[in-house]
Amino acid sequence: MRQFFTAIMLFSSLCLASGISDSEKKQTKEGRIQFGISAGEPTPLSATIGVGYKAAIMRIQGMGWKNGTNDFWCALRGGLAWTFFRELPFNIDVGIGGGYAYAEAPNGMHQALNKANGAMYALPYNFEETLDLSAEVWVHLYGIYTQISYPLYYFMDHTKPTLLWRAGYMFEI
Repeated sequence: MRQFFTAIMLFSSLCLASGISDSEKKQTKEGRIQFGISAGEPTPLSATIGVGYKAAIMRIQGMGWKNGTNDFWCALRGGLAWTFFRELPFNIDVGIGGGYAYAEAPNGMHQALNKANGAMYALPYNFEETLDLSAEVWVHLYGIYTQISYPLYYFMDHTKPTLLWRAGYMFEI
């Protein structure tokens, strides 16, 4: 997590040092491209790319990480939103999105149980999997954003989080 915050601080510093103002760009251009990085649920880290025209924006976010056998996570989300107050430094995006997330992590208790019995009675790992359709709200202030997604329908419901959230930094061209 420390590496994530270091990356966010470095990315923010570079953006501020370049002298690029998001509010000036939003007033002069109809098209926009966004790049960002965030932390939250269902995955600890995610990269975001967005393409928009006027008030409409389409975003794709995702990432994965593998530490070893039965110790990894991956996710991919996409969404379509409408931006309100686009000309201001503070704006809100409201839309709909969907995503898939899968994670496996070692379970020491199950591994010990299997070892003690000399057979596999329980999976040696825990896993989570979701595939959902969600209502989304993104709130932006000078590049810093939060995303709240409320799952409306689950296509796969092994794990049912009640609320998905992300917080991060997004740079807009």
